[in-house]
Amino acid sequence: MLNIIGIPLAHLVLAWITTTMPNALFASAQNIPISDFEMSLHHHLFCTKKWKGLLPDAAPWMGGFAKGNLTDTSPAYLQCFILETRRGEFSHYAQILVISGFIAWNPWPANLAIVGYALVSNLPCILNLRYTRARLIRVLNKKT
Repeated sequence: MLNIIGIPLAHLVLAWITTTMPNALFASAQNIPISDFEMSLHHHLFCTKKWKGLLPDAAPWMGGFAKGNLTDTSPAYLQCFILETRRGEFSHYAQILVISGFIAWNPWPANLAIVGYALVSNLPCILNLRYTRARLIRVLNKKT
């Protein structure tokens, strides 16, 4: 019962907490481009562009920044969008860690299934956020 209630609650609570955290925690002095190697992985190995539209954007459910579509190309908007991709990535890493902690009271192999679930439910979101941030940084760098 703890898993059935706790795991979805972990997703929701961590997403909400991250949405309410100050922007300064996710701001970066530099928008360091993601390496060409990582972009190559997104294009050729992960095929991120093909499936990224299938992922839900839960941030608006929590009163956060919608990342489903690019609605402006001004430098200020792009900076805000980039910041929000960092926030989302942090949230998903936190969810992996917290949900993986549920192994503490689960026997083998259920604990392995929980860690697998934590990874499968969050890694696609992390990949999408990193891919989106890389593209946004390239657009921003062309504008400035």
